[in-house]
Formats: sequence, C-alpha cells, structure tokens
Amino acid sequence: MTILVSERCHVIMNLFFGLTFILLNSAHCFYPKRLNISAATGDSDWSLAGATWYGSPTGYGSNGGACGYENAVAQAPFSSMVSAGGPSLYKSGKGCGACYQIKCTSKPACSTNPVTVVITDECKGCVTESVHFDLSGTAFGALASSGQDSQLRDVGVLQILYRKVECNYIGETVTFHVENGSNPCSFAALIEYEDGDGEIGLVELKQALDSDTWLPMSQSWGAVWKLDVTSPLRAPLSLRLTNLDSGETVVASDVIPAGWEPGEKYKSNVNFQV
Repeated sequence: MTILVSERCHVIMNLFFGLTFILLNSAHCFYPKRLNISAATGDSDWSLAGATWYGSPTGYGSNGGACGYENAVAQAPFSSMVSAGGPSLYKSGKGCGACYQIKCTSKPACSTNPVTVVITDECKGCVTESVHFDLSGTAFGALASSGQDSQLRDVGVLQILYRKVECNYIGETVTFHVENGSNPCSFAALIEYEDGDGEIGLVELKQALDSDTWLPMSQSWGAVWKLDVTSPLRAPLSLRLTNLDSGETVVASDVIPAGWEPGEKYKSNVNFQV
C-alpha cells in the first residue's frame, strides 16, 4: 500500500514538472514584436493614417489647391512640405493651415523620423481610411531614409503615424490676401500663416470709426472668408480671428488700409501664441 501511494506521488510530481517545463518553454517562444510594442507605449500620442502622394516626385502637389494658397505652397514657409487632406483633415476647408507631424515605420525604406506638413488642399476621394494624407512628392519623399525615396513611392498606400502639432511660422505674421473681384460692398480675403492651431473657426470684421461692432464673415471656400454688405465698407478695416479648437483670438487692427486693392497682400503685426 505504501509503495503504491509512493508511486502515485512520483507520477504526479513528474506530471507537474513536465507541465511547468512546457509552460516555461511556450513563454520563451512568445514574440512581443507582433504586438507592436512601440506603438502601444512610446508612440501612444500618435495615431494611424494612410498616405499617398500626388504631383511630381519632388514637387509641391498642386499650385491651385482647395485652400487657395496657390503657388505659395512651393515657397517658404510652406517649402513644398504640404498635403491634401481627406474629409476628416480638410474639414470642409476649416482644416486648411493645420500642421501635423507624420512619420513612417512600416516599411524598410522608412526613416522613422517625423516631418511636419501643412494641409493646403483637399482629397475628396481619400475615404478608404478614416484619416488620409495625400502628400506632395517632396513631403512623401521626406519620410524615406536617404536614397530610399523612390522605393517608398512605389508601395502604393503607405501606413503612417500622425499627430496634430502647433504651427510655428518663424518670423511670419498673419497675412491677408484680398481676393480679386473684391469691392467695398463685397470683401473677401485669403488668410495665411496662422500660428498655433492653424485652423480658423471664425473671422470678424470691424470698420473704421466703429469701435463696437464686429461683423461675422462667412467661409467662402478653403481659407477664404467673405463679407457682403449693403453699404460700402469704411477702411481701414480690422479683422478678428478665432481658432477652431482653442477659441483663442487675435485682432489685426487696421490691417486693411484705406485705398486697399484687390489682389494685394496685407501683413498684420500679430499672430497666435505658440
């Protein structure tokens, strides 16, 4: 009887150690890389998006664009580092001017280093992913390791990481480009180089000799805002901008002078804080 109990205990102990060995060996074969640990920890403030490119491989996408910046996108401070945005980024034009850091880590040709781009155009058909950047050729190439930009452009839709950041146009102030066709009863202006959020949610205009009344302008298209009135506007004109996200405001006092002309640019002496 004693021998039988001893043998049973011996069998149970062998089973216990065998099971322990199997569990330990299985744990040793577990590959945490499959869980994309970096995306879950160090990259916690980044989100996934899709990216493509358009225009010439080393170009600036489009010199027209649904935001209205025209060929300014090829010049400083944009310097061709621009993107068309899918609907969630373009936001019916209110996303114009927003700044994003993007990086690619999903392909061997990726540099993994972040670059900053500005939304300057719309990609209506970019709806496969909830967030999509249709980058200029220059911006897309900047995601690649040195000498690997051609290989990266051949992948089709590229999975990238992105996050919204504050715009910081060093040395620039908010600038107003009066639209061609504007007149004292129908005033429209393209707004450029807003620091901070970069997205404008409200624009208001105040005439000379009127210290109390701010007239709300309507978004005409892209980054262009417009005001139609029945009596001619009295210049100089002041403009008050409100950021879409933060609600922060700046006032460009008397920025549009008496004798203003359609097609001219007028620089203010203000910008949002960063």
